[in-house]
Amino acid sequence: MSSNPQPQKLNLDALLDDPQTQILVCCGSGGVGKTTTAAALGLRAAERGRRVVVLTIDPARRLAQAMGLATLDNTPRPVTDIDDAKGGRLDAMMLDMKRTFDEVIETHATPEKAAQLLANPFYQALSSSFAGTQEYMAMEKLGQLRAQADGDPDGWDLVVVDTPPSRSALDFLDAPQRLGSFLDGRFIRILSAPARVGGRAYLKVVSAAVGTATGLMTKILGAQVLRDVQTFVAALDTMFGGFRERADATYKLLQAPGTAFLVVATPERDALREASYFVERLADERMPLAGLVLNRVHSGPGEGLSAERALTAAEDLEDLDDSGESALTAGLLRIHAERMRLSEREQGLASRFFQAHPSVRVTQVPARPQDVHDLDGLRGIGEDLSRT
Repeated sequence: MSSNPQPQKLNLDALLDDPQTQILVCCGSGGVGKTTTAAALGLRAAERGRRVVVLTIDPARRLAQAMGLATLDNTPRPVTDIDDAKGGRLDAMMLDMKRTFDEVIETHATPEKAAQLLANPFYQALSSSFAGTQEYMAMEKLGQLRAQADGDPDGWDLVVVDTPPSRSALDFLDAPQRLGSFLDGRFIRILSAPARVGGRAYLKVVSAAVGTATGLMTKILGAQVLRDVQTFVAALDTMFGGFRERADATYKLLQAPGTAFLVVATPERDALREASYFVERLADERMPLAGLVLNRVHSGPGEGLSAERALTAAEDLEDLDDSGESALTAGLLRIHAERMRLSEREQGLASRFFQAHPSVRVTQVPARPQDVHDLDGLRGIGEDLSRT
């Protein structure tokens, strides 16, 4: 056990206190505690004097209640009852994917074109369910929040981002490129050709192959659906470049020195594999990694009786004496053995990550017996996160 590599410690308080830290991104695979981690760090930073906005993605209702808010929506709401003795403040919001897409349309299109787009059935489906839209809109909202903060000297000096609960942790970074590829793709070009060329001229210009493809799509999708798609593409045509430009700008913002990524994982094989992929991707993209938050770590009962010896003792007791006291002792020994085995398994998985990424700083957060229900619970997690 003592031969396991020990990672470098991550000092999160120093990161939160540094005024150069302006964006903190919590990323990782789904179900590892990113949202709670983001909220706890936002609260801790605010109570240490920062002006913080936390952007959460689909948080459980209990988390909104823990922050003293009846609901979270697409507008930042002040979190009250925090300790503001050091002059900090905390706002929180939940990403509304469709509302954010609507805001993009309303901001970057004429009123007439915006109204046409917002009423289009294909747009309504795309803005609600297209793969990658949530991740892309998270980046859009991050760009909006950072621009809003930069325009107000008394505005937020720290934006904490909880990335979407994607199948893969890399979806957040890949979303802008995927959406851009969709908008620039052959399917969209075929659909937009009639609108760009128009009327009879279209019939003269577009090849027979494109005409055949459009006819086939009419059979598959139906004439009305195809018209809705073509109308959407025609209305959105002038905005394609804007999507890509803003995605590129936000990507550069994520690479900037004021940004720090925290990869969140649990000591499970799949979660640590995703964390490893993300660490490598961040290095490839030259994005600033602060470290790893290893969440929900189960510690063993301490040095002494190993799992094997505890199980052997339990079996000996059960064979020798079936009295109530002996049965209770044997049960406790089995619980001890289970905890030791769980702790050893987690340490083994974590050690492989540490060996593969020896330069990554780590903070380990112990597992809690119950969910967070109030600000005190979030403070407790913040203390665990910052313990060095």
